[in-house]
Amino acid sequence: MTGAPKAPADHPAVHDHLVHEAVGPSLTGVQAAATIAVGVNALLFAGVMPVLLGALADEHRLSASGIGLTAMTEALAMGLSTAAMGLIRRPERLRLIAAVAALALAALNIAATFAGDGLLMALRGGAGVAEGVLLWITVSMISRTVTPERWAGVYFTCQTAAQLCIALLLALVVAPRFGANGAFLTLAACSVFGVGPALLAPTRFAPLPLRVGESELPPPRGWMALASTLVFVSAGGAIGVYLQPLARQAGLGADVARTAVWVSLAGQVVGGALATLLAGRVRYFTVFLMTSTVYLCVWALFGRALPAWAFIGANATAGVFGLFLGPFLVPMTIDADPSRRAAMQSGAAQLLGGAFGPLLASQVVRGGDVRGVLWLGAGLMLTGLAGVAALRFTAGRTPPGRA
Repeated sequence: MTGAPKAPADHPAVHDHLVHEAVGPSLTGVQAAATIAVGVNALLFAGVMPVLLGALADEHRLSASGIGLTAMTEALAMGLSTAAMGLIRRPERLRLIAAVAALALAALNIAATFAGDGLLMALRGGAGVAEGVLLWITVSMISRTVTPERWAGVYFTCQTAAQLCIALLLALVVAPRFGANGAFLTLAACSVFGVGPALLAPTRFAPLPLRVGESELPPPRGWMALASTLVFVSAGGAIGVYLQPLARQAGLGADVARTAVWVSLAGQVVGGALATLLAGRVRYFTVFLMTSTVYLCVWALFGRALPAWAFIGANATAGVFGLFLGPFLVPMTIDADPSRRAAMQSGAAQLLGGAFGPLLASQVVRGGDVRGVLWLGAGLMLTGLAGVAALRFTAGRTPPGRA
């Protein structure tokens, strides 16, 4: 916010800061850690959703169709909330906004202990709005950094590690003894604790610069990057929700699918750490190619009869590469739109892709045969990859100010 000139990215002074911002002043270590924690609080529910929604179904508080609708409602609300907040050019009063959103999320989790089916779906939609606001704050920081893939990697690693810890706590201790209400109260407590980091976050971020005549919205290449992100991410979402039926069709039990989920979460922690380590040393398009190849191989295996160890190992490998890719979605978007306005919407595109994939998958399932989702996932992934490739190989061909 000051008028002092910035040091170039390779200047020694840059490394005096933990987080050097490409847009706005650099952040202290405490501010960066607090902003990451705000985003972790936003996505805790996503990591425990299978355990919690399953417990609600067991207690006859949520129907089978209600499970999918509730999950989709929260994901859509979160994505739309993040997108709407991303249009704010001058993000200010961030501590107040984060604290209020965290308390609102806690209140909605507590209210869920008295709800079932329709009301529960509405409450989870409200929770999605609060979560989207919290996520917007973290995405705002990441999209402004010089190495967004590094800080996205830190965020994804912390987020997945926290989700794994909470998921194991709920599955092994809370849900068996206290049911779904105990799980909701645990999440509410986490949200209240999240007020602390919210009050340590930056008070504001610098506005993204606009050239004369430019709109607040992303340019065409930015929209294409967001569309490619949505389609690419939806591929994994389409197949992920049918993991247990795929295991059953492979001749395996539900326990194998549940084990595959936990092992995959552990693999995701490894993938996030690997992305953080390699940030700035590997190009995003290389990561897209590697991840696509691994996913297509894993999904080809899912279509065959597999021993339990092979199914679990394949899903764990997909987990490693899936989270390894995640941090590189932001630099891909920044490469397409250097104004970073599209990068501000990257989180929303990922969330909407997570809801869009299962919705499409539900249209290709026929009776007890769910293997059609494998072909759907492959088609979506290749389509998304084609969009990323088109952006990558046409970079620099647009006039200045129009990229």
